[in-house]
This record gives sequence, C-alpha cells and structure tokens, in this order.
Amino acid sequence: MDRLLIFDTTLRDGEQSPGFSMNREEKLQLARQIEDLGADIIEAGFPIASPGDLEATRAVAAALKRARVAALARARQEDVEAALRGLEPAAKPRLHLFLATSDLHLKYKLRTTREQALDQIAKMVRFGKQNCDEVEFSAEDASRTDIDYLCQVVLAAVESGASIINLPDTVGYSTPDDYGEMFRNVRARLGSHRHVILSAHCHDDLGLALANSLAAIDAGVRQIECTINGIGERAGNASLEELVVALHVRKDRFKVETNIKLELLYPTSRMLTKITNISVPPNKAVVGANAFAHEAGIHQDGILKNPLTYEIIDPGKVGVPARKLVLGKHSGRNAYRARLADLGFETTDAELAECYRLATAQADAEKEITDRDLIGIIHKVRRTPSASPAGSPANAR
Repeated sequence: MDRLLIFDTTLRDGEQSPGFSMNREEKLQLARQIEDLGADIIEAGFPIASPGDLEATRAVAAALKRARVAALARARQEDVEAALRGLEPAAKPRLHLFLATSDLHLKYKLRTTREQALDQIAKMVRFGKQNCDEVEFSAEDASRTDIDYLCQVVLAAVESGASIINLPDTVGYSTPDDYGEMFRNVRARLGSHRHVILSAHCHDDLGLALANSLAAIDAGVRQIECTINGIGERAGNASLEELVVALHVRKDRFKVETNIKLELLYPTSRMLTKITNISVPPNKAVVGANAFAHEAGIHQDGILKNPLTYEIIDPGKVGVPARKLVLGKHSGRNAYRARLADLGFETTDAELAECYRLATAQADAEKEITDRDLIGIIHKVRRTPSASPAGSPANAR
C-alpha cells in the first residue's frame, strides 16, 4: 500500500484566516501536537510576513525533530532569504516557494508575462536549492492555469531543483474530474522525472476541497496539504481529519496509508478550538459535536443493537470520548430505556411508556431532554400509582 504524505499547513494557511492568528507559544504548542499526531511536514509560517512570524517559524523549526518543517516564500530573493533564516534551526528543513501561474494572476496581480514568470521560478528554485536540500514549488492558481503553460512551469521548477510540485486549487474552483485530469497531464509531461512528488492543496469555496483531494490521490498525488478543522483562507482548506478518516474507512478504495494517529484527531481539534476560541460547527464531520450524536429513534435503536448500523467508524478510534444518544422528540423508547438504565433506573414497560409520553411532550417545548429532566420524570412517574403494577419495587439502583 502506498504511503501518502500529510503536509499540515494549520500554522500558515490556517492562521491566515480571520480570527485564527496565533502567537509564538500557541504555535509551538500546536506544532508539537501536530507532530505527535503524525503529520509528515508541518508548515511553520510565512517568515517574510512579519518579525513575529519569522521568530515563530524559527521556534517551531528548533522544537520539532521528527516532522519536516517547511517555510513559505514567494519566488522573490528577500522572501527566500527570510524563509531560510526561519529554517536555520530545523533538523529537516523544506523551502516552499510559490508563484502564481494563471493568466489572470500574471496579468492583474503580478503584472508580468509568462516568460518572465518562468525565468523567475527557475532562478529562485535554483537559489533555494543551493541553500536547502529540499525545495517544494507551488504554482498558485494551478487549477485555472493553461495546462500547456502549467507543464512548462512544472518542468522549469523540477529541472531547477524542486523535488515536490504542488498544484493548488487556490480559489476552490475545480471539480474532482478536472483536478485529477490536471495531475495526470502533468505527470505524463514529467517524463523521466519519476522521483518528483506531486502535491495537492485544495480550498473549500465550493465545498469540494475533500473531494478534490481524493481525486488527486486517485491521479497519483502522494502529498496532500490540509489543516486541522479545515481552517484557512475564506472557506478554508481540506480538513485533515476528514481526509485521513476517509482514507482509513475506504482503504479498500484508495489503497494509501498515512502516519496519522487517528486517536489524536479529536484532541488536536479541541486544542485548536481552545487556542483560537473558535469552535467547529456541530455538524462538522469527524470532530463536530454531532458527528457521533444520534437523536432519531430509528438511528438510536440501530446504534443500541449494533453501532455499525449508523456509524462507519467507532468514535473512540478518532479520540471522541463517547457517542451520544440525544433524547428529544424524535427519540424512541429504546433510547429512553437505555439512558434510564445508565442513570441507574430499570423500568417496567408501563413506567417506560409513561416516561416516554411525558418526555416527548416536554421535548416539544425544550428540544432536548437532559439527564436531570429524565431523573425528574422517572421520579414523577413512580409517585403516580398507575405507572407501576401493585407491589412492584422502586427499581432504583
């Protein structure tokens, strides 16, 4: 089974999103956690952005020993020099260079020509390779770049010393079929450069970041750039936890494996939300509050009989403490019986029927029945003679 490299850019692309800025100590704390999680490459920052980002990049580079540390730089001399200063303490450094390649960006943002951009890429990759053993080049807005020109860019970067080529869907524009085909075309044009690792970096503007990342894997990509909780510019990046769980659950389909320790996914997600004070939506896959919560009676009944009926992975496998059966108006009798038993109350059929009637009536107004509510309901039922057959014991353990 092929190995897929996980390139985590939570500290760089993720931190660029509004509200997610982190100081040096917060970056260090999270970087160590992501290294423990098993990420192969951790992008520590964009050193030219500020003195603080340079300092934080150096701190992360000095602290991490197993994971490779990357620093981002535009294909400009001063950027590359700043990134190299940030990487000086790293045991395993990677210089990550980028330049936009779509005609839209070349004309309106960079105000340069295709030929000038090619020269700039080759020059900066050569300079970077002279000072860092491992260089990655990213063609910003690759998914909107003319494919023939994109192949010229990739060959120029590879022939100048880049061993990893990242082709981002920078604005979340691509569809899975288009994105996969782009990588197949580029791989075919690389010819004898079989050693080059192709990488994908997807944004979620159309909600396709994960689908596009999986399509890239199908097309032979063996590095995926992603973030914890899917944070990042605008709608965010491909979510690391969604990606690796999809690959685990459907390993029969994708046939790749990662170094990620699944049981650390939820704790890592929680650490990020604590640092940034921004929670994930409750319906967020894998780490959301409702990812392993069940309210519908049919679902609860299935879960109680066999969790595989409605859960494709055990919550403990990804570090979630326990699944949750939410009691509300959609819940069935079996869920109420199970929760009462967990609370220490074995019920008769008559008691359960009355508890169910009272609880669902209350749930219409209050949406969710808490443990405290349920205990109050069972005590109320047992104080009503009609709820228990004559002579039956109280049954509270």
